[in-house]
Amino acid sequence: MDTKYLKKCMKEIKVTNLENEDVDVVNDSPLEMIGKGRQGAVFKLTDDICVKVFGNEEDCEREYYALSLGQQSDLFPRLYAKGDLYIAMEIIKGVDVREYLQSQPLSEELSLKLIHMLITFKEIGYDRIDHHKRQIYLQPDGSLKVIDVARAVWRDRVYPYPRKLMTSLGEKNKKIFLEHVQSLKPELYEEWKYYIEMEDISREIYYLLLEKEPDKEKLSELSGRLLTTSDKKVHMRQLENMMHKVFKEEWVKTMLARGEDPEAVMDKIDEYWEGREMGLEPKKARKLKGKNKKQRQVDLSSFFNKNAEKTNSLAGDPSWDKIMKSLDKKKKKKKRKK
Repeated sequence: MDTKYLKKCMKEIKVTNLENEDVDVVNDSPLEMIGKGRQGAVFKLTDDICVKVFGNEEDCEREYYALSLGQQSDLFPRLYAKGDLYIAMEIIKGVDVREYLQSQPLSEELSLKLIHMLITFKEIGYDRIDHHKRQIYLQPDGSLKVIDVARAVWRDRVYPYPRKLMTSLGEKNKKIFLEHVQSLKPELYEEWKYYIEMEDISREIYYLLLEKEPDKEKLSELSGRLLTTSDKKVHMRQLENMMHKVFKEEWVKTMLARGEDPEAVMDKIDEYWEGREMGLEPKKARKLKGKNKKQRQVDLSSFFNKNAEKTNSLAGDPSWDKIMKSLDKKKKKKKRKK
């Protein structure tokens, strides 16, 4: 690979991150842009090598680190070069699983390969053992390749089962996939089924807390069911993470209905929950955000009951009121800029 030519081309490409949109690209180089997303744009360097150019160094570092962890596996593209804002890597060809399933059934063989993919993610040290079907490619020899793995690392909170993969498969193929998992690995199926049920309970709790007069008896019963596992040390952490994810998703839906900015909503929700768990005000929680701080364990049952007694809904929490005021200010500021 001609690194001098690569560096020269990189000086002629400018990628800028935009809020809630794909990146903006100014390309004065001879390279052809073959795709772009929220974090960066991809250009064809040779028939076998592409270069991904990022809008900021943090995203570049994260993706390079994630890909580096997988270089001993054939599942990931080969790495060739890296700069502050770019990564040169193997072009992944073939057909992505999303497109493949439009004309082909989900076979047990493919399900087994997807399970092996998740195993590889876990073995190399990814925090999120999950991936979207559009980022998984079937090769001519039947093997799998994956792209866009940056978000699989440095994740404090993840679902304890491959929710993104299952959701992306659609209801029909999700059911088929779970049937294959049950046949191939019954223990794994039972664990995933357990967490799927816990997610449903978490969502029930969320809507109970939004009621003006929550059914405390029902709330206590549902919360108790979240703690029915014998391995409390491991599962408690998983359930806390899932509760946070469910509440975050449902709050985003609620706030979007009010016309709030989705990125701002998610940031504020993270600050809110991190502060609640560490006993900090949102401002202090914001300072710790992104740092690897050990958080104390929370008794979910007592937490929900205490919260329900203190307020008629989460929206009545004084901390949440501060968050909403901050969101309103940000929205007004954004309007003034326009």
